[in-house]
Amino acid sequence: MHQGKRAIKIKNGTETISPTKIICLGRNYRRHAEELGNVVPDKPIIFLKPPSSLIVEGEKIILPSQSQDVHHEVELGVVIGKAGRHIPRAQAEGHILGYCILLDMTARDIQKEETRRGAPWTLAKGFDTFAPVSQIVRKEELAHPEDLAIRLWVNNEIRQDSNTRFMIFGIAEILEYISSYMTLEMGDVIATGTPEGVGPVIKGDIITAEIEGIGKIRFEVE
Repeated sequence: MHQGKRAIKIKNGTETISPTKIICLGRNYRRHAEELGNVVPDKPIIFLKPPSSLIVEGEKIILPSQSQDVHHEVELGVVIGKAGRHIPRAQAEGHILGYCILLDMTARDIQKEETRRGAPWTLAKGFDTFAPVSQIVRKEELAHPEDLAIRLWVNNEIRQDSNTRFMIFGIAEILEYISSYMTLEMGDVIATGTPEGVGPVIKGDIITAEIEGIGKIRFEVE
């Protein structure tokens, strides 16, 4: 198992970024909230993944013994390039370095049990290898991050097929909201939620995810 600080490479260069935290949005696509039988939120639902959950291509997603129902969730990741707190929506763009693909792997059975108990989702979301990411594409190379095709396949079968324009809360609004509660540090990654089509994976599965303008990632489940 990996140890030490985890780093994400910036595409077409040698520079890397190490997040202090991975901040995630729950239920930020209406149809995803509905498919799990959840109420569509009127303000962002925020949870954290530890940086130790981060992996890059060439590493494997490890299924934990504590869960019998691990699901895939493909998301647009926003990478912070300039630290800030209380960031106005109009200035959010200036705090963004770029974008990446992030898989918010989720132990759904643990999440359901924690939700039933009124407990946080940390245990369901924070296992090692539960945040696979792509390389970072700088924002200058991605003209319309809120209008990108977003897809995921398991063993070449399409599971998720949507567009980032269906996010309930937009990128600038998300940065403004999160930074009103906590400082966003350089390198932090914000996972902006997943569209409908989430489902289980098992040992031996190959997950392929794509976001238009960013590229594709491929991870084996072990």
